[in-house]
Amino acid sequence: MEQLSTVEAGRDQRFRLARQQFFEEGGCPEDGVSALILGSWLRCRELGLERDLREARDHGERSQLAEVRERSARLVEHASGVMEHVFEQIRASGSMVLLSDPSGMIVHSLGDADFVDRAHRVALQPGACWSEAARGTNAIGTALAAQAPAVVLGAEHYLDHNGFLSCTASPIFDPRGAIAGVLDVSCDERMHQRHSLGLVRLSVQLIEKRLFETEFANKILVAFHERPEYVGSLQEGLIAVNADGVMVGANSIARDWLAQRVAACGGSSAFAELFRHGLGRIADRARNSNDALIRLPLQDGAQLYVQLRSLRPQIRAFEGNAQPVATSARSARAAAPAGEACTLASLATGDAGIGRALDRARRILGKDIPLLIQGESGVGKELFAQAFHNSGPRADKPFVALNCAAVPETLIESELFGYVGGAFTGARKEGAIGKIQQAHGGTLFLDEIGDMPLGMQARLLRVLQERCVTPVGSVKAIPVDISLVCATHRVLRDAVARGEFREDLYYRVNSLTVCVPPLRERSDIRSIVERILAGEARDAGLEGVSLGEEVMRFIERHSWPGNVRQLQNVIRVAVALLDPDEREILPVHLPEELFMAERTEESEQAPAPGCNDAQAGVAFALPAGGAGGRRLDQLEVELIERVMREVGGNLSAAARMLGVSRNRLYRKLGRSASGGG
Repeated sequence: MEQLSTVEAGRDQRFRLARQQFFEEGGCPEDGVSALILGSWLRCRELGLERDLREARDHGERSQLAEVRERSARLVEHASGVMEHVFEQIRASGSMVLLSDPSGMIVHSLGDADFVDRAHRVALQPGACWSEAARGTNAIGTALAAQAPAVVLGAEHYLDHNGFLSCTASPIFDPRGAIAGVLDVSCDERMHQRHSLGLVRLSVQLIEKRLFETEFANKILVAFHERPEYVGSLQEGLIAVNADGVMVGANSIARDWLAQRVAACGGSSAFAELFRHGLGRIADRARNSNDALIRLPLQDGAQLYVQLRSLRPQIRAFEGNAQPVATSARSARAAAPAGEACTLASLATGDAGIGRALDRARRILGKDIPLLIQGESGVGKELFAQAFHNSGPRADKPFVALNCAAVPETLIESELFGYVGGAFTGARKEGAIGKIQQAHGGTLFLDEIGDMPLGMQARLLRVLQERCVTPVGSVKAIPVDISLVCATHRVLRDAVARGEFREDLYYRVNSLTVCVPPLRERSDIRSIVERILAGEARDAGLEGVSLGEEVMRFIERHSWPGNVRQLQNVIRVAVALLDPDEREILPVHLPEELFMAERTEESEQAPAPGCNDAQAGVAFALPAGGAGGRRLDQLEVELIERVMREVGGNLSAAARMLGVSRNRLYRKLGRSASGGG
């Protein structure tokens, strides 16, 4: 601790010297101040600002507040709910949450009364402009100037009389990449919290997502990420495409990710210039389900997981009049026979482990006994919960799910409990209904409850005890009747011992615990595969699709660390890779990374399916027995020629047999014909 204090004291001393060198000596310090702050100080110096300036350069602008608010109405509408959630997290900490327009004028604010009085003395309030030109270095103005998040602490402010402030801000970009405004959290310098920047940036992502979806409500939205679990999260990229396949908008994540690829395509914004498959073909594959997740190759050889999305009414944070939505419909269809709802009976496929879990759950149907489902990620805990709901007397009532690990800690309170209309300035008049109230009469499913923040655990316990919920901003308790089902991959007893989970809540949620076994331990894999395959083929509009026996044997022996979720993704990819005239899934239709994982785990065992002499050409490796003095490129050519003879010169068939793309095979053939290596 003493060493840390010494380091901090040294840092403070260097900063004081840097400020003295800049303001009193007119120099440009090389140490003691960050590049962001120094750059802002230099801009302010060029503008002719004096550090002791008392009268800001925004005369008359406060009278324009109504006009500015009208111009920024859409921003205020989408940001006000987010600001309320942020303020709930920092309430009673002597802080303010502020929103400015692109010029730096503050258009909306929330704050603790004691700090608001101090802030108003320096005009930190709606109607005041906080651009760098008006008030020197400050988080709002510097974030606008740098077009990046900014943290300005105490004496880092250019004007002396703002030195008591600690401010954290991030610009908000509209769907076309222009700055729409700035979100800022300000407090007394002594109350600064390191997590403020993360809170502000996350909140800005939420606002940008709402702006994007509103702007392009009539366009085709393409959501994507390199990892499938991030599609649907705040980390997903979003692009809007018109009917001609031209991209007309992209969120900040998509713009950053695609910038280099658009440049590589000569600046073209055509969808087909970036993706190997045109928008029409992708839409055909997803036409039967708005929840379809597609693995999509790019022209440069990379791949994304893509979801085409229409903006039909659905539950979103900060929206009122929400109606409960049953989740995981796609997974439920895949796991149950065609035309049947997913029930406990439909999940019974002969495995003893899952059979025991189903039997125990069946015995408490219709009884006021909370169910806790335990199991590894991807085993189908939510599917089990949906089946439990569909099998009981509440089947015709709402099934409402919330993943406690997927919702930011700053938002989970309103997601669960909702908020009342008029609870804060700019709030929606109708308020927002929380998940608990949405589930009234039906089932509330809390997935990954082990990740619920301790503060929320206390409020949830009170709801379970009193059977009433009180929305944020309200004092009125609303009676609720819910059946509670929870799930977790954690061992809650250990979490209780570590102080991470309340013991009293633990005994409330685990009246009956069932364990869903991992896929590698189940004896009914064939039945699971058949059901998933039937659902994927049905969604793809294909009939008569089957699985080759070699592939089935591979599936049965694979370890499946991602469990049923991973298996479903693999089968989905295999169905997508079928040519129009193909109906049997063979090893060449499976993702190559699956074989790589198999070889890593079982390097001492037999090779992955399809790895005969020809299939070994996936890596164009030397055959067993040595090269016999021939060059590696000669062996590749001989292998390709032999396979081409076997398939009668059919390039597609040869590529499938060799396990490579047609483009790669074509390049190999071109080089061999020209004498290249």
